[in-house]
Amino acid sequence: MSYSLYGGNTRVDEVKLVRRGEQVEGTLHLTPHHLIFCHTPPPSLDELNGHPSHKTKPRELWITYPIIQTCTLRLTHYTSHLPSSIRLRCRDFTFVCFCFADEKKARDVYDSIKAWTCKLGRVEKLYAFTYQPQSPEKEVNGWDLYDARREWKRLGISEKDLDKGWRISNINLDYGFSPTYPALLAVPSAISDNTLNYAGRYRSRARLPVLTYLHPVNNCSITRSSQPLVGVRGNRSIQDEKLLLAIFSTSHSNQPNPSSRPRSRQSPQSSSSGSPTRDIPTNLPDPETLEDQMISRTSTEDGPRVYGAQQHNLIVDARPTVNALAMQAVGLGSENMDNYRFATKAYLGIDNIHVMRDSLHKVIDTLKDSDVTNIPPNREALMKSGWLKHINGVLDGASLIARQVALQHSHVLIHCSDGWDRTSQLSALSQLCLDPYYRTLEGFIVLVEKDWLSFGHMFNHRSGFLSSEKWFSIENERVGGNSDTHTQRTSLSNSGSGAGHALENAFLSAKGFFNKDNSSRESFVDSDGELQPYDQSSSPSNTKSTSKRTSSNSREPPSSAASPDPKHAATTKVKETSPIFHQFLDATYQLLAQHPTRFQFNERFLRRLLYHLYSCQYGTFLYNNERERVENKVKTRTRSVWDYFLGRREQFLNPRYEEGVDDNVRGKERLVLPRTGEVRWWSEVFGREDREMNGLPPSSVTSPAASSRTMLASPNGGSTTTTTMPGRTTEETIAPPAAIPSSILTGLETAEQKVGAVPPIKSTSPGYVLDDDGNEGGGGGGGGKVSVGDRLAAGIKGMGLGKGMVGGGGGGKKQPERLEREMEVEMQ
Repeated sequence: MSYSLYGGNTRVDEVKLVRRGEQVEGTLHLTPHHLIFCHTPPPSLDELNGHPSHKTKPRELWITYPIIQTCTLRLTHYTSHLPSSIRLRCRDFTFVCFCFADEKKARDVYDSIKAWTCKLGRVEKLYAFTYQPQSPEKEVNGWDLYDARREWKRLGISEKDLDKGWRISNINLDYGFSPTYPALLAVPSAISDNTLNYAGRYRSRARLPVLTYLHPVNNCSITRSSQPLVGVRGNRSIQDEKLLLAIFSTSHSNQPNPSSRPRSRQSPQSSSSGSPTRDIPTNLPDPETLEDQMISRTSTEDGPRVYGAQQHNLIVDARPTVNALAMQAVGLGSENMDNYRFATKAYLGIDNIHVMRDSLHKVIDTLKDSDVTNIPPNREALMKSGWLKHINGVLDGASLIARQVALQHSHVLIHCSDGWDRTSQLSALSQLCLDPYYRTLEGFIVLVEKDWLSFGHMFNHRSGFLSSEKWFSIENERVGGNSDTHTQRTSLSNSGSGAGHALENAFLSAKGFFNKDNSSRESFVDSDGELQPYDQSSSPSNTKSTSKRTSSNSREPPSSAASPDPKHAATTKVKETSPIFHQFLDATYQLLAQHPTRFQFNERFLRRLLYHLYSCQYGTFLYNNERERVENKVKTRTRSVWDYFLGRREQFLNPRYEEGVDDNVRGKERLVLPRTGEVRWWSEVFGREDREMNGLPPSSVTSPAASSRTMLASPNGGSTTTTTMPGRTTEETIAPPAAIPSSILTGLETAEQKVGAVPPIKSTSPGYVLDDDGNEGGGGGGGGKVSVGDRLAAGIKGMGLGKGMVGGGGGGKKQPERLEREMEVEMQ
């Protein structure tokens, strides 16, 4: 084995690569931005017979440092003869192992990978800021594809034409009003910027309700926001209520009648009047019909009729009901529907970022040995991960929103906590169902730019581009006190999605919220860059151009001595990472698989987009919001990821795509809806064959002479794996996917009634109201004061949760260290 240093790069010879149980020997190159493993396969038979045209070409495997999820150095144990090795698990689900004959070289390579990966300290040191594109993407400018004004104009909204009831506001043009929102905001034309200014004070981070989509046929809207600042005292904002009423009235020419105006505190109708709640029926054959019927029933009960009620306008709170309730303890919460009598509120019960992160970790655990073995993953363990349950839930929520807009001709406001995670998923997926334009290649790019990038999904925080030392570990370390003996991740205790765990995750995680300012700018919480498998040939010309480019941009590996100023160094907060955008792409894949003729792009487009999310080769996904990208001049200093796709457009087109829309022809309708009962594993993104993760279809013909595994329906709702081998047949029952619910809808609430798990809680104080000047007004009406603990305990009791969660009860008090571990604010 030899070391050679040139241009800041490191070369290590005689390295063995193990992948899917196969081994090859070659050379490992460590460049400033990539690991490159090169090897030359044995000569083919044609080459041995003297045919120069069949000469075997070198093959390469490229891995960018930010895409590394975990890196484990396994030193040679004194009781073992196994060589020292480095195992990499990548975010694109590539699993590889590098074996070294010399332990010192293995340790040196490990230290170099760690330095290049998690000691950068600044986003500006990522590959995107030095990458120089080659043809064909060099002639493309993906930054020009999305323009906010052009997209609003496509939807029928312009600064001059106010006929559709909407206008473009410049209140956030300098990002001073809401730093995490886009510069241009589409709002009702009847609402002034002065009203917006006051309404913004009532929403977390001033992310007030604004338009993201307008249906071209019925002019119904999808708007999005963050949670309101209701708090335990029941705060309200007349301006926020006025804004929402204007939004829900934009599809009508006449003005809302007086009965639809926000009611005063002295109104006799109140959602906290103690009316009995009704449970949601379960185990019904058609959950979509059930959802529509419940919404219709809650919107048309006897009582004061308000303008727009016949539309069943919805406020969608994506969180579990108990999470929304718990957030009231820290000054946040969910809308008091007594003040929004013109709408119905629906709780969807989509879990938070921590649950989603833990679910993906469980999937990875079933695939983690893919480097050293070719054994298929355990499908029972895959089911227990809950990943498909979460994908199903997000799709079900998007379907509900799309049906309300397209079929019920209603308006929908979506929010979760801060409105940049679950809100982005639901908003983008519902638009994908509603608008054929977003199902084209260019349209999908516009959708991602609008609902993910412009509206402030925190890609830096959620994707962990700067990595973390917690993701690096050493096994068989013989010297005590080594700092690299961290576990690669800390699993959430009791990671089930039950109500008790949800409460701990939401309420007990409120540490530090009171110190946060609502107006704060801080956020919480191949040569073309293609990853080439080692069994594919690489072009010598491409390798040459890449090596030249890498050398010209070479730099010394970061070290602790040369690390950036700690005051300005950026790091990854592991507990803020979560596969939110990955889930969106997975849900899009489900729609594509179920409606293969309705999408212009193919599955590979989604898979490569996930790869380039983590490759950091392009600047599109860097930083957390539009303001940060503008301040750091991303468009002039980096290339757009869309250059990669548009420069190779033909590679990502779906040959089965059928263009054209006709609502009178089956299969050509504008609206497409997911079939949530048919959600399946996206096997390609996990690097597995479909039969390994989804099983063979029941109709498959099995050869009696060969071994086969077939997934069949089980009477208990699970599945049975039948293994047929010569001379014998065995069966093993796979646990039923009990985690997949019949409906994501967990509760409905209006001013008059509640359906499902919506606890009736009496008013705890006179309540504070923001007056026309945006100041807190006096009380009036309402009961006596009750402590936060008593309020939450009363709500929890109404939900049927176990004792000891909040307030009294045996075993309810948590140890300080456990509280510290669980105090994570649910701000997504």
